[in-house]
Formats: sequence, C-alpha cells, structure tokens
Amino acid sequence: MDNTIVILVAAVVGLAIGFIIAKMIEKGKAAKTISSAKREATNVLKEAKKEGENIKKDKIFQAKEKFLELKAEHEKVIINKDKKIAEAEKRTRDKESQISNELAKNKKLNDQLQEQIKEVTYKGEILDKKQSETEKLHKSQVQQLEVISGLSAEDAKSQLLESLKETAKTDAMAYLQSTLEETKLTAQQEARKIVINTIQRIGTEEAVENCVSVFNLESDDVKGRIIGREGRNIRAIESATGVEIIVDDTPEAIILSCFDSVRREVARLSLHRLVTDGRIHPARIEEIVKKTEKQINEEIAEIGKRTVIDLGIHGLHPELIKAVGRMKYRSSYGQNLLQHSREVAKLCGVMAAELGLNPKIAKRAGLLHDIGKVPNTEVEVETPHAILGMQWAQKFGENKEVCNAIGAHHDEIEMNTLISPIVQVCDAISGARPGARRQVLDSYIQRLKDLEDIAFGFSGVQKAYAIQAGRELRVIVESEKVSDDKAAELSFEISQKIQTDMTYPGQVKVTVIRETRSVNVAK
Repeated sequence: MDNTIVILVAAVVGLAIGFIIAKMIEKGKAAKTISSAKREATNVLKEAKKEGENIKKDKIFQAKEKFLELKAEHEKVIINKDKKIAEAEKRTRDKESQISNELAKNKKLNDQLQEQIKEVTYKGEILDKKQSETEKLHKSQVQQLEVISGLSAEDAKSQLLESLKETAKTDAMAYLQSTLEETKLTAQQEARKIVINTIQRIGTEEAVENCVSVFNLESDDVKGRIIGREGRNIRAIESATGVEIIVDDTPEAIILSCFDSVRREVARLSLHRLVTDGRIHPARIEEIVKKTEKQINEEIAEIGKRTVIDLGIHGLHPELIKAVGRMKYRSSYGQNLLQHSREVAKLCGVMAAELGLNPKIAKRAGLLHDIGKVPNTEVEVETPHAILGMQWAQKFGENKEVCNAIGAHHDEIEMNTLISPIVQVCDAISGARPGARRQVLDSYIQRLKDLEDIAFGFSGVQKAYAIQAGRELRVIVESEKVSDDKAAELSFEISQKIQTDMTYPGQVKVTVIRETRSVNVAK
C-alpha cells in the first residue's frame, strides 16, 4: 500500500516536472520563432522598400516619356496650325491684291461708261432734232401728195390696204399650195414606202365567217335520232347550247344557226360526240355539252397562249390571253377577228420598227386593239368596243401607251402617243385588203353620194365624180367663175370639209379641174 502511494506520488511529481520542462522548451521555441519572424519581417520590409524605389523610378521614367510624346504632338499641332494660318494669310493677301486690281478696272470701266453715256445723250438730242425735222418734211410731202392726187391720206391708205389684201391672199394661197404639194410629195413618198414595205412583209390568209354551220351526217336515219321522240332531243340540244338547229330536206346534213361562233362550235362538237357514241337522250346531251364547253374553254386558252408566243409577246394577263383565244370564234365584217388582230400586230411591229419606235409595245397594242369585240356579258355589249378594250387593258395592268392605242384606234379618245396612229393605220390596212371584209352596198353608195354632195355645195362647181371606191373626188369647175388661184383654194376647202364632216377609211384625194376651151370651125 505504501509502495503504491510512493509510486503515485512519484508519477505525479514526474508529470509536473515533465510539464514544466515541456513549457520551458516550448517557450524557448516560441522565442526562437518570434526572433526568426522579426528577422524575416525586417528582410521583407527592406525588399519592399527596394522594390518601391524601383517602381517609383520606372513610373517617373514613363511619365517623362509620356510628357515628351505629348509635347512632340502638341508641337506638331502648333506647327500645322501655324502653317494653316500662314496659308490663310497668303490667300487673304492674294484676295486683297485681286480686289484692288478689280477695283482699279471697275473704276476705269466706270469712267469709260460715263463718257459713253455723255456721247449717247448728245447723239440722242441730235436724233430728236432730226426726227422732228423728218416729221415736218413728211407732213408737208403728204399734203403735197393729197393736193396732187385729189385723195386724202386715209382714202389712199384704205385703197392700198385693199389692194395689198388681195395680193397677199393670192400670194399666200399660192405659197400654201406649193408648200402643201411639196410636203404631200415628201410625206406621201415616205408613207408609201413604209406602208408598202410593211404590207409586203406581212402575208395572211383571209376567210369569210358565216352565221351558220353545216353538220354532215352519214345517213338520214341519224336525223330522227337527233330529233328524238316528239323533238325532246333537239330541244335539249338547243336549250343546252343556245344554238338553233334546222332540220330540213337537205340530204345527210343539218344546219346549226347562231351568231355566236363559240356556241356553234360547242353544238357541232357535241353533236359529233353524240352521233359517234350513239346514245342520244337529254341527260347524255347535257353531260356531253358540259364536257365540250370545258374542252372549248381549254382550247381557247391554248389558242391565246400560242398566239402570244408566236408574236413574241410576254407578260400578258391570263384573262387577256383568254380574250385573244375567243377572237378565233368571232368575225368583223366577215373577217376572222383573230387573224385580223394577228395581222394588225405584225403590221404594227414592222411599221414601228421602220419609224424607230418600240416594236414590242406596238405589236402588243395591235393584238389587243379589238379585244372589246369579245365581251363576256350583255351589259358590256352596250359599251363601244374600243372603250371596253381600253378598260380591260387598264384593269389587267397594261402599259399606258397600249391602253391609249386601244381606246383611240377609232377616235373615241384623244391620241397621246405615236403608237396610237400606227395601230389605227394598220387596222385600216388590214380591213382594206381585197376580199378581207364584206361591206354593205347601201352604205357604200351613200358614202360616194355624200362625197359628191359636199363638192356641189361650193359655188362654181359644174360636175363632181367620186371614183376609185371613194378614195378620190374629181371636181370640174366653170372656168368663167373660178380662176386658177381660186381652184387651188377650192381644192383645199373641199378636202377640209370632207375631213370634218365625213367618216371614211384611209384618205380621199380631191382633184379640182379647170379647163378653158376655144373652139372655132373652119368652113
């Protein structure tokens, strides 16, 4: 027990001594660490001071370099400004010198002008004196002439004016006639050349259209099938197509009558399909007619496309293309409208090229000039075809020149471009071809009679003859009443009267004939 206590006491004492020794050792290490840290801090401070001095020197050096650069740039700016100021001063000195010279010249010119004004004033005074003297002499001479002639100045003046009026009128008419003849000769030669070249380069076939079509049959037995029981088939065909079907004693043929060529063609093709198929009854008729109408509409569009491609016309609206295709089934005075429009388009293209104008626009206007003749509704029929065609062209975005040419080719509106008279002339050329159109005899005779009546309306006219299908009017005057100068004046007045009072294709040549005969008989 005692040994255990001793051991415990010894252990406690040992631990205390060990703790004290450890504290002492730790304190010595801490002192060493503090001393080492102080030395390191001293070294760091020294290095920091050294590095700070180096940085300070670098910054000062950089600041000096920057200052030198800014100083150099500033000196350059100052030098440039000084240079500009010197140049401005030089220009100012030059301007001052120039102004001084100009002032000297102006002063010299002013002195000369003052001298000239004085001279002109002096001459004007002399001129006034001479003019007053001349007036006095003129008055005295007029008084002497009045005494010698026995006429006053006013009477002599009136007689002289009357004489001069007659002479001037005769000379003016002679000059006008010679100028007109020369101008007509030159213009006719050029126009004839252009028209002949155009006509010679364009050749088209002409075909006369009718209002009826003949549908041929293989045998007369088919007629009965077409008529149907109590005529129901033929009534169904007429109702569906709008065409009158005439069945008479003509062998192996029936007649389709309608003013609308498209309807006649629909009826003809429908009959052909029905006869070929053999099934002819009202329901089948309606089906076939609808199919045929669709086929005809597609064919019309295709015809329009081929036409514009053949003529080299691009960018035409689809509705206008369809209108061009419908022209195939229309006629004007017996002339096929599509053939007429194609011909006019070609004529316009050639004539425009001859005159140095745009042939593409001319061909476009020539092709579309009669599209108003194929209206879609009955309301449109009441509008003149030229105005209707112009409205369509405007609606579908055509060129202004084309629209004006369409509307003005029958003088419904004023012509604003050179293309318009070309279309009008080419339309007349196409319609005037021999055999191209049928003309009513009564209107033709009436036009000839109107020409002769206009000539008889002038005094001195003895006879008048309209010849060459109304293209020339020959007037025979009485030689005792009409002089040669008056004959030229009469020809001009008759031509102007015809131009203002009548409507006619082409032009009318007026020839006035004055003949003096001296007849004696030897016995």
